[in-house]
Parts: sequence; C-alpha cells; structure tokens
Amino acid sequence: MIVERMRTPAAVGDAERWTAHNYHPLPVVIAQAEGAWVTDVDGRRYLDCLAGYSALNFGHRHPTLIAAAHAQLDRLTLTSRAFVHDQFATFCRELAELCGKDLVLPMNTGAEAVETAIKVARKWGYQVKGVPDGQATIIVADGNFHGRTTTIVSFSTDPDARDDFGPYTPGFRIVPYGDLAALADAIDDTTVAVLIEPIQGEQGVVVPPAGYLPGVRDLCTQRDVLFIADEIQSGLGRTGETFACDHEGVRPDMYVLGKALGGGIVPVSAVAADRNVLGVLRPGQHGSTFGGNPLACAVATEVVRLLRTGEFQRRSTELGVRLHAGLRSLVGEGLVAVRGRGLWAGVDIDPALMTGRQACERLAERGVLAKDTHGSTIRLAPPLVVEAAEIDHAIAQLAAVLH
Repeated sequence: MIVERMRTPAAVGDAERWTAHNYHPLPVVIAQAEGAWVTDVDGRRYLDCLAGYSALNFGHRHPTLIAAAHAQLDRLTLTSRAFVHDQFATFCRELAELCGKDLVLPMNTGAEAVETAIKVARKWGYQVKGVPDGQATIIVADGNFHGRTTTIVSFSTDPDARDDFGPYTPGFRIVPYGDLAALADAIDDTTVAVLIEPIQGEQGVVVPPAGYLPGVRDLCTQRDVLFIADEIQSGLGRTGETFACDHEGVRPDMYVLGKALGGGIVPVSAVAADRNVLGVLRPGQHGSTFGGNPLACAVATEVVRLLRTGEFQRRSTELGVRLHAGLRSLVGEGLVAVRGRGLWAGVDIDPALMTGRQACERLAERGVLAKDTHGSTIRLAPPLVVEAAEIDHAIAQLAAVLH
C-alpha cells in the first residue's frame, strides 16, 4: 500500500526555512522509531541502515536503555562536575574495565573527546616525554574524519570540512592512511601521538591493510609516541568486536569513544587510557559542565553492560557475513567495490549509473535509509539489532535501485 505523503513536504520546507543549511538531509521526516525501523510523519516505515552513524548500534529505543533513562530522569539529571553523583564512579569503572584501562574522562560529543585526546597527548608530551614547550606534533592520516572543531578541521583533507574555516591550528602532520613507511618517516622527537581511525568511516568505511594497526602500535612503542585510536564510529560492537583494533589484537594507549556510548538517547563520549597518560591532568585544566552527567552515566553504564554479554559483537559478526556476501553479489551489477567489517559497509556505485545521493534517494523511496559520501559511495550501518531477513530486504532494495 502506498501511503499518501501529505505532511512531509511542509515539514521539510519548515526545516529549510528555519535552519542553517549545514546538512542536506533526505526528504524524510521521522516521527517514531523502534529497533531497526523508523516511521515518518505520514506513517511510512523505513529500515534504518545508517543508525545515526553508529550512535544507534543498539537500535532505536532499546528497552534496557530507555528504562535506565526513565529511572534516572525521576531521580537526578545534572550536577556538574563541581560535585560527585552516585552514577559517576560506576560508569567510569565499568567503561575502564571494558577498555582494559585505568582511567576514563567522560565528555559529551565525539569532537569533544578528540579535543580531549589532543590536549592530553600534548600535555603528556611536555610533562612526560620532555618535548620543548609549544613544539608538540601529532600525526594523522589523510581521509580522516575526527570532528568539526576548528582544531580538528585544521588537519582534515576534506575540502568541505576544512575550506574557509582558517586560520588553522598548527602542530599536525598528515600521512597517507595505511602507509607505515610514511608514518615512520614523519615521527621525530617532537611527535607526541599518532591519531587514527582503525577504520575510516566518513571516507567510505575504508579498512587499512592487514598488519597496519600492529605496525602503528610497534612504531609508537619504539619511538615513545602515544597511539590514539578514534573508535567513535568503529567501536562498541559495530565491526564484530568490542573495538575495531581488537581484530588485529592491538591495544592503543588511548581510546576515543562516543556515539553508541550514549545508546541513541543522550550524547556521551569518553577518553580511556592508563594513569600514566590521563594522570597528567590536574583540577581546572580541562572539563565540561555536562560531561559525565547522571543521566548520561546511567544510560552509558547500561551500554557497557550490554556489550559485556558479547551478544551484539556476535550479531555484528554473523549478520555482517550475510550483509557483505549480499553486497559482493552485486559487484559488476551496478556496484564496483564493497568494503567494511561486521555490520558496516562502504559501497561504491558505478558513477555512470548514478551518484551516491541519487542512490540514497531511490532507496528511501523503497523504504531503506542510507547515507552517501564522496560522490558515488554510500554507507550501510544498520543497528546491531537488525534481523537476517531485514538485511536481505535491504540488499534486495539496493539491487532494485541498481537495476
């Protein structure tokens, strides 16, 4: 049955009228959601294959997470870090244990967590490594996406993210992603950290060559440099392991986490590291009014407990096999390449057929939501609660779009 879409055009028009155009959303106006499905203002249902860029790893309105939020809303929502609240230590301890680290520093957004990691790495470089004041450098990879602050876009290679936002923050060196030789050449006595995504999400779910992450770990250890893994999108079950680094048995010095940590309910991010790294901070040197607030901690603690069961990592692994097999069957049938790991895929469409934006528009017309990036690439990242039949449905709709 085709649902007549009466309210959507007006709602889209209002959004265009009253908001800055920093996004170009699909003309879908979501009003309700449950699990892997959303419903728009006209009653049409869509399979969500974006999951809020991994912020909705556990699906929309996961009952355990909603219950934790409701319970906390009735008790306490905010204190600021001027005081300690009764949810704080539990969250920090359980997340530290999940990461295998000593300490956690909670923030709100992913960009805040990346900024925290940068500040901590520089301070560690001056106080522990002995880098001369003001000379610390951090190595990053081309194609990176770590956030939108002025410091972070200073080392972006994406013109849309970077252009016209200067002057830019110094202190960063950019090397090719996946190139260990270039990384080794870039490290010198001023280098305090290497900041990379174990899988580059915004670039199109780019998986580095086998052995790259262990090589980064070895170089950082040999040269007394911190290895910072931005697992904001790739972590917390998305790829079939708790962290994407786990696929190659690598432990970074610092995890940068966000998105799924808030359970799709509140923004929660964090940096996790050992005491010899995070211990360089002293009171008054860094903070956030909302960072680690009671509501955030209550929800995020339940996220950590869901991950401790291993259920979501197994689902991502098993259903990821199905997703990638289905997508690979379309290579040569409109797709030119498929990349990814677990329930995360970057799909390159033959540009002679259509752009990624056009593909996402046509998928939305068929009841599947996805997101384009960099021309003819689309990203698929369904919630980890998705079912096998729903994976098959999404692939069937993509096949129909391509043909």
